[in-house]
Amino acid sequence: MTKKLGSAKDIITLPNPTLWQLSEDVKEITPEILEIIEKMKQAAIDWEDGREHEVSVALAAVQIGILKNIVIIRSNFDDKSVKDFDVLINPKIIRKEGKIVSDFEGCLSVKDFYGKTPRYNKVRVKAKNEKGQDIKIKAKGFLARVLQHEIDHSNGMTFVDHVKNHHHFYKLQTNGELKNLDYETEVKTSGILRD
Repeated sequence: MTKKLGSAKDIITLPNPTLWQLSEDVKEITPEILEIIEKMKQAAIDWEDGREHEVSVALAAVQIGILKNIVIIRSNFDDKSVKDFDVLINPKIIRKEGKIVSDFEGCLSVKDFYGKTPRYNKVRVKAKNEKGQDIKIKAKGFLARVLQHEIDHSNGMTFVDHVKNHHHFYKLQTNGELKNLDYETEVKTSGILRD
């Protein structure tokens, strides 16, 4: 049995200022780095337990308060019972391509908010896996969106920084529907925006 290292309580949320800081690249993959990765996986899975309409598709180390450039991405977005993650160490977007498409995004660190967020529909990313091997990813669609979202975290940004239309903020209702929020009374005063 795997030792319990992480839980949903480890996930920090806005307005925690750590989420707006830059993460540093991992210089060497040590046992400590591998432990951080396991803690991230456990926190992501624990977060989604009991959430009927949400799934943890990815997590950056900064989201558990660790300023290291590490990202985990679920290996299967469509089947919540598959709890495997791919690991990206020091991921960098090397090319953004295609069209910019706005679609809904949520975030484990932006509690209860969703935003219609513009992203490129194709990206190329380079990184290392947890064994230190170089990997390159050519992604489109949802995976391209997820990669941009998570790499933003390592650069001190959240999806909120990209939502420019004040009418594009939403909250998930218990029935799984998104409800449009009033910017002045529900978003501006929430603490999710930068000062």
